[in-house]
Amino acid sequence: MHVEILSIGDELLIGQTVNTNAAWMGEQLLQIGVVPDWVTTVGDNADRLFSAMRVAEERADIVLLTGGLGPTHDDITKAVACRFFSSDTVLDETVLQAIRERFARRGIPMARINEEQAQVPRNARVIPNDRGTAPGMIFTENNKRFYIMPGVPFEMQSMMQRVVLPELVQLLGAKNIETRTLATTGIAESTLFAELGDMKKLEASARVAFLPSLCGVRIRLTATADRTTGAVEKLNRAENWIRERVGDFIYANRDIGLEAVLAEELIRSGKTVAVVESCTGGLLASRLTDIPGSSNYFMQGVVAYSNKAKHEVVGVPQELLEKHGAVSRAVAEALAEGIRGKAKTTFGLAVTGIAGPGGATAQKPVGLVYIACAEEGATVVEEHRFADDRLGNKMRTAQAALNLLRKSLFNLHIK
Repeated sequence: MHVEILSIGDELLIGQTVNTNAAWMGEQLLQIGVVPDWVTTVGDNADRLFSAMRVAEERADIVLLTGGLGPTHDDITKAVACRFFSSDTVLDETVLQAIRERFARRGIPMARINEEQAQVPRNARVIPNDRGTAPGMIFTENNKRFYIMPGVPFEMQSMMQRVVLPELVQLLGAKNIETRTLATTGIAESTLFAELGDMKKLEASARVAFLPSLCGVRIRLTATADRTTGAVEKLNRAENWIRERVGDFIYANRDIGLEAVLAEELIRSGKTVAVVESCTGGLLASRLTDIPGSSNYFMQGVVAYSNKAKHEVVGVPQELLEKHGAVSRAVAEALAEGIRGKAKTTFGLAVTGIAGPGGATAQKPVGLVYIACAEEGATVVEEHRFADDRLGNKMRTAQAALNLLRKSLFNLHIK
């Protein structure tokens, strides 16, 4: 059976509001073994909504429609649904009483316009709204089923969990679907794909999707089976296949940030870190301290943006700055060793680079970055050449620095 998500609202089309409802619904459907075939967004226009419902009816068996059930003039969904299903409305006293009680509990006078929300389509089955005033509706016609719900996320989510998802489980007889995310960093999507080899053999166990971002590539694995244990076994086979080929680039088998993995290991091992950063402007320290309990491992952070700060605060020799320039392998090494010595930490982590768009030369282009990680007896320096986007370069640099710390922390020898 085919499922379509139909989202309504001008705010979704113009980018004023991100369509988190469709994303949440897709995740919930996947958990019961259902993958939506289409996600459609339409504005607050009656004729266009009617047309979108017609298209959905022709190609889908189940339509999950959200938005446009409020009491104001731009909330057109109920009227369009009545027109689409040739239904008039009737007063639902149960809904009306629930609306009155909600306003009474909050001590707010109820406007007469809210009474209109108790007028429900005669042909529909009502979904009670335990989080708001607009009831949901279920229309069944020609073996097609439309679930119409409010666009307010927590109202829609309650209806989905109480009514819609349980009904779909019975209706669709869904199989068990299990998913797993392998989080990778330090390897390009194309290289990752090439390293995995025969995708047909891999996808005999699980469907594979590559989800790239500035911070790495997530590999989403999806396995289907009649039993949950069978689906998990398939995921395990697929993960083992991938780890045999690119295991050093995988930092987690769940959807978390690299800083969370580092935090776990730093706390477990009792090791500490201090950072000094230039082109990232504090982003690296921010990510390391995003994790609760970061005071156990993060000792100090310095934003040494100017050469003066690099020299006076961190202790980089002036002659080194003059000879090599701030963006250089030698200065990155001195920064990492300097901050480690001052903070007396296990690791000293440093970044220096040209974020852009200005400040570049022919020898040192925008996106050139040096990252160094110092520990007792050894300092590793990496050179990276990123793009010409300032904010993107900052994000990539912070991620690369965290990855260098990961390599040092876990003793990984990856170029």
